[in-house]
Amino acid sequence: MIDTTDEFRFRKESPTPSGLIQWRRGEKLIESARRTLLAGAKSFIAPGRHYVNRHGGFANRYLDQVLMGQTEPGSYIVTAYAPPAASVTLRGGSPQSARIVEAGAAQVRAVNEAVVRALEATSEALEHYKSRGSLSGFEDGVSHGVSYEMTNAILGVTNDADEADVSIEWDTSTGPAPELESHFVFRPSDIEPLTRAAVKLAQDESSQVVTVMGRVHILAKKAAGSPGVFGIDSLQPDGPRKVRVRLADEEDYHEAIRAHEEDLAILVSGTLEKEGNLSWLYGATVIQTLDHVDTYRTRQSRGDHVPGQLDMFAEEN
Repeated sequence: MIDTTDEFRFRKESPTPSGLIQWRRGEKLIESARRTLLAGAKSFIAPGRHYVNRHGGFANRYLDQVLMGQTEPGSYIVTAYAPPAASVTLRGGSPQSARIVEAGAAQVRAVNEAVVRALEATSEALEHYKSRGSLSGFEDGVSHGVSYEMTNAILGVTNDADEADVSIEWDTSTGPAPELESHFVFRPSDIEPLTRAAVKLAQDESSQVVTVMGRVHILAKKAAGSPGVFGIDSLQPDGPRKVRVRLADEEDYHEAIRAHEEDLAILVSGTLEKEGNLSWLYGATVIQTLDHVDTYRTRQSRGDHVPGQLDMFAEEN
């Protein structure tokens, strides 16, 4: 057993018997817990609306210090143990001098606190939305850790749950517990504002960004480690019928694969550009995987062929 550790508990209320969860939902909870920790770790380095790949090296080194525990009785629970005395190398990040324990390193406790501050800011933005009906709280909360990555991670924790929560238990053997909230509850009513906030935060305000909902019909990667490209048959009544999607983040490619395998609709946001008779969505991010495509189908397949649609890399340099 670890001598000293801070604990993060991610709980999803499941209709299955105590301690059990549907396999896919369990996978999604673990993935969302991981993304929550990564998003909070990125906010330790610097605040940002949408990190994409920025600060990913530091965030992953932080995750290397974290252990996953067994599930607990009750609802389905994923526990992350983050030893407060461990350190994470910065390796050329943007150091926050007050948080650095030695040149080029950050204490895990300080990063844990950043994760909680980001959760707290996102939770406050949700409360602001409930009282005002405005997403401005998410915009204003960026400086405190709100980001596309964090809202999307919490969305994953909350989806398909009657109730979900994240709780933190601080180890006090190495010092007093930080004066931060330690319990955050999320409900199905939070899904709509979280989805809208994720779309908004993913947008680059200097360019025209659109959101497309559709069915993934083909996936391809030019090289290992590249974000990947996939095609979408739009399920929306307006806009292009077929869109090629060039992802900004490799992690979203796995979500696109799942949507393709299970025939789920997918919501993607990016910069729409027209190249000949092909529509491209550049710098795209997967906002959310939805229900089966038949739930959203508004266009009848007419068998139209878009020249070059399967030639995924024909115009790459």
